[in-house]
Amino acid sequence: MKCNRWLFYFLFIISFSYAQQQTSKTPLTDIIQTIEQQFNVKFSYVVEDVASIHIEKPAATLSLQETMEYLNSKIPLNFKLLDQRYITISVLNKSFSVCGVVLDEESKTTLPGASVRISNNSKWTVCSKNGSFNLEDVAADATISISYIGYETKNFKAKEFFSINKKCKEIYLKSSKEELNPVLISLFLTSGLQKTTDGSTVLNTKKFGILPGLTEPDILQSIQTLPGIESSNESIANINVRGGTNDQNLMLWDNIKMYHSGHFFGLISAYNPNLTQKVVVTKNGTSAEYSDGVSSMIKMSTNNEIKNKISGGAGINLISADAYIEIPLTKNLEIDLSARHSITDMVNTPAYSNYYKKSFQDSEINADNAAKNSDSDFSFYDYTAKILFDLNENHQFRANFIGINNALNYAENQNQNTTKTSSLSQKNTGYGGNWKAQWNSRLSSFVSSYFSRYNIDARDYRVSEDQLLSEANEVIETGTKLNVYYDFNPNLKLLNGYQINETGMLNQTRVSAPFYSSTKKKVLLNHAFFSEIEYNKKNSYVRLGMRINYFQKFDKLLFEPRINFRQKLTKELALKVEGELKNQTTTQIIDFEDDFLGVEKRRWQLVDNNEIPIARSKQFSTGIDFNTNNWNIELTGFYKIVDGITASNQGFYNNFQFKKANGSYTNKGIEFLINKTTTRYSTWISYTFNNNNYNFESFTPSTFPNNLDIRHSVTFGFNYTVYNNLKVSVGGIWRNGIPYTKPVEGNETVQNGNNTFVNYDAPNSLNLDDFFRLDTSISYHFNFTPTVKTTLRAGIINVTNQNNTINRYYKVDPDTSGKAIEINNYSLALTPNVSFRVNF
Repeated sequence: MKCNRWLFYFLFIISFSYAQQQTSKTPLTDIIQTIEQQFNVKFSYVVEDVASIHIEKPAATLSLQETMEYLNSKIPLNFKLLDQRYITISVLNKSFSVCGVVLDEESKTTLPGASVRISNNSKWTVCSKNGSFNLEDVAADATISISYIGYETKNFKAKEFFSINKKCKEIYLKSSKEELNPVLISLFLTSGLQKTTDGSTVLNTKKFGILPGLTEPDILQSIQTLPGIESSNESIANINVRGGTNDQNLMLWDNIKMYHSGHFFGLISAYNPNLTQKVVVTKNGTSAEYSDGVSSMIKMSTNNEIKNKISGGAGINLISADAYIEIPLTKNLEIDLSARHSITDMVNTPAYSNYYKKSFQDSEINADNAAKNSDSDFSFYDYTAKILFDLNENHQFRANFIGINNALNYAENQNQNTTKTSSLSQKNTGYGGNWKAQWNSRLSSFVSSYFSRYNIDARDYRVSEDQLLSEANEVIETGTKLNVYYDFNPNLKLLNGYQINETGMLNQTRVSAPFYSSTKKKVLLNHAFFSEIEYNKKNSYVRLGMRINYFQKFDKLLFEPRINFRQKLTKELALKVEGELKNQTTTQIIDFEDDFLGVEKRRWQLVDNNEIPIARSKQFSTGIDFNTNNWNIELTGFYKIVDGITASNQGFYNNFQFKKANGSYTNKGIEFLINKTTTRYSTWISYTFNNNNYNFESFTPSTFPNNLDIRHSVTFGFNYTVYNNLKVSVGGIWRNGIPYTKPVEGNETVQNGNNTFVNYDAPNSLNLDDFFRLDTSISYHFNFTPTVKTTLRAGIINVTNQNNTINRYYKVDPDTSGKAIEINNYSLALTPNVSFRVNF
């Protein structure tokens, strides 16, 4: 009995304390009933508008008018006396301030950097270091959207923030179990760009702000603003990361490995940015679950959440038009569709003309050759589909499809009776599916599988020789991967997994007269086991991993350790260390003479561990990050060795052009970035220093500058929000010209039998003139209706119309008794573009 008595007292005290806390707040519905009885009036209102509101009771001594004034001052509702008998309650149209604190649902820790946006409005902010936010002038009926990378987005009506009266609302976000590290810098260069703890950069295209020259959040153009990433010839199909060639970048689209990256033969990203929501770029310290791509990984992901209403959009610019739609069929089933097509079939715009000239200046289809009476038909398109199905909250299934196509038909009238017809088709299709399972609070798994197929086919009819040349390059790859995650606690996680890939490649050449046919096929099966442990708590982050690769055809094992470490030394200063070993079993061979009309000069090849060895990279980098008062300063030094490259995949224009040899390149460099970002403006400047050299032991000299030895490179930019819906951006690029090789003066060509060749001097001993380009963009956002958003953007690439030489080589001139002539390739001229988008 004594025990029961103490229990009774304890419960009584708790109940009394709780009652005391509630005495100061009364449900508004109760207050309304009291007022109706006290003053003999009737209220007219929507129950949902008042159901969640609690306030202090108005004093009983107040008059009816004073009571209405009191209520109007306390809550975001409009109490209006129609007469002495009837009173209406409505949601205010006027604006007010709201505040909140965003926390992790499981650990209850704050989420600094979470994004807070007002729907149908350009107003937004990010949470401070303590996870709090404050927005001014918010309409009572506005929807506030709160999101954070790796967490499920939540939406609230603004009036919900007043249910607790003057106290900032606590918002708890649930982890979406994405394998992505917490955000370190939430606003990086522009809205939509973020920096994560493991050093990778995330581009969120849905939240993309503005970058110089861009009218769309072009994925592969946007990442070139980052230090250490550039394109030596302005082509998306030739992105160079820390001195590596484009084929050394692992491209993943929803876990499908892609072998093609650009429309218009490299000038436009082949991946629709309006459907692709997140892009993760990693230069070093890659997770052990990934291999291939000895220079970088570019991982693209589309929408992965089932929505509760239809959304979509459409847009057009001077190059293409696109549309996408996300259709929830039921509460646990959704289908997403997108399509994009060039508009060049209907109209030739200034942007198209400049892109065309840039793409085909160094090919049989030479836009400047006025002597040719020719006609060309070029088009491109891409399309995607995705099915999202949630069996329940613990099991999610996804299926994806992507198709990319570039098509070129070219006819040249050489005389009244003869027409030369050529065609080129370039495609990449991919199918993929995955299953994500949460078995308990600690154990989860992710299974993914894909099929990828790349084809390029060319048909070149040579009238003068009455000869038909047909060429084909095909890649077929299938892959399956199993990831198993175990969370020891919120700070310590373990990943184990297995991956199997089979890659087949075909290269075919056929000539009609005299008849010649060559077909080469290769297949390679790879197995990999990987394991890594990740620790992330307060000021320390470390990820240690090991990947073991087994190549069945060669009976070869490769071990690849990985490290990614970050330690805060002070509140503002952090030290970072990254290192990795990686391998690559695919490469692109470059043929400057005959391949694919000279438009596309690269063929995918599979390693044979002999003439084409497995490429292996070793990379180490270390640096510091400094963050304070919206300033972000990064300094990184790196050392990178890539062994197993071949002379044929480097594109030499020197005496090694037709030689076969294996070698390596070593790149030592520094990357520096300083960025000041606020909700109103962002400004940045980055600098990259590279010292990039080849080493081919069988060549003389054996060591010489890399084709991509761009010693100094600077990018800069300034974004400014003029008004909430008007933004401008100005920026540019300056860098040293790439190396080139000049013929020996006075002895420019040499004879070898019946053939004449250019007699080159020391390889890559000269550099082109410095490259400079200034770009600008402007963006204007407005709403047709509360649910339909529109954006108008205009951009100019190369505002000053700088005539930059991006490549130089020499060839034997058949019309001048075998002398060498200089061939220059030039960058884009002044190129304007305009885009208009509607989203709902």
